[in-house]
Amino acid sequence: MPAARHQYEIYIRATPEQVWEALLDPAFTRQYFHGTAFDRPPVQGEPFRTSLPDGSPAVDGTVEVLDPPHRLVHTWHTLYDAGLTAEPVSRVEWHVEPAGEGLTRLRLVHGDLAQSPKTWANVEHGWVWVLDSLKSLLETGRPLPAADEDAEPVSWRDREPDAEWHRFQAVEANNSTWELIGRSERSPDEAEDMLRRAYAAAYHWDRAAGRRPGNSARADWLLAKVHLLAGHPDTALHHAGRCLATCEEHDLADFDLAYAHEATARALKALGRDEEAARSWAAAKAVPIADDEDREHVAEDLAVGP
Repeated sequence: MPAARHQYEIYIRATPEQVWEALLDPAFTRQYFHGTAFDRPPVQGEPFRTSLPDGSPAVDGTVEVLDPPHRLVHTWHTLYDAGLTAEPVSRVEWHVEPAGEGLTRLRLVHGDLAQSPKTWANVEHGWVWVLDSLKSLLETGRPLPAADEDAEPVSWRDREPDAEWHRFQAVEANNSTWELIGRSERSPDEAEDMLRRAYAAAYHWDRAAGRRPGNSARADWLLAKVHLLAGHPDTALHHAGRCLATCEEHDLADFDLAYAHEATARALKALGRDEEAARSWAAAKAVPIADDEDREHVAEDLAVGP
């Protein structure tokens, strides 16, 4: 499963050398990067720190790659907020590439954020403003105007970064699980990896922003599927039962209910409980599906018995 990260790309009407200078020169960075600047010119392999005009620290880390005017990679450890400071170090990569006709493509990747939900949320939109202000400075000679000082500040607590981060991780884990489900064959290690990814998805869905009962039902359905593929029909039946119970408790019908019965039928069939499997299969096929595309998808999955 890939680590949580943010990735941005912007085109600037300037040369790569001009963009590179703007990334490192305090005369530029203080204008667009919230007043911060490197305390001293960065050196590959050595630590660095950026500070505000009053000398208070902003960020520190280590310069890992310094390849002017093409690439700058450094670790990132926030110093201006106690909650962010307590989180693990992450990594920022700057890629400066000529794009023809007087343009430069600037790509920014802020990665290694899987264990840093507050930092993940704090920089998500912050980088957008920094990059747009950098572009404005190089193209017009003026950075973006400062944010309205009278506006009510939005703290990371107001944005529920933990919940947003969990949602991101849930989607990543779910999609990653399907990468292994889709393989015709899996080694024992790959089967174990598939199970762990499905459990990771369930864990994060339980804590995700905007979570609904349907998220829990689908997480259990996924666990039922991967356990059946891994040869654990008893555990598959357990999770299929949880999926069905969630549907019944929260009046989930349609797509979710059909697949709850489908997972139950497949697990029962694998356990040799054919009559019960047939009843669950019939129940799955009897569930009305409102959406045409969903109906077609369910019909295709239920075209052959469990």
